[in-house]
Amino acid sequence: MKKNYQDQSLLNTDIASNKDLEIDKFKTTNVNVLLNRVRLDQKKTFRKRIVFSIILAGLVSSLAIYFMV
Repeated sequence: MKKNYQDQSLLNTDIASNKDLEIDKFKTTNVNVLLNRVRLDQKKTFRKRIVFSIILAGLVSSLAIYFMV
């Protein structure tokens, strides 16, 4: 009789531990998605800053050349 009771408790703990593992997987996936989104946002802002600085430098240099000539 004890053996049957022990088997049932082991099965229940296995199911509970599997549920905990699945929840942990979802959490780490969400963190990875958020980190990737932050990295992509950082790349976009860096590209925007470079494009803006190139346009600004071109504008300033073209104005300087126009007024010198």
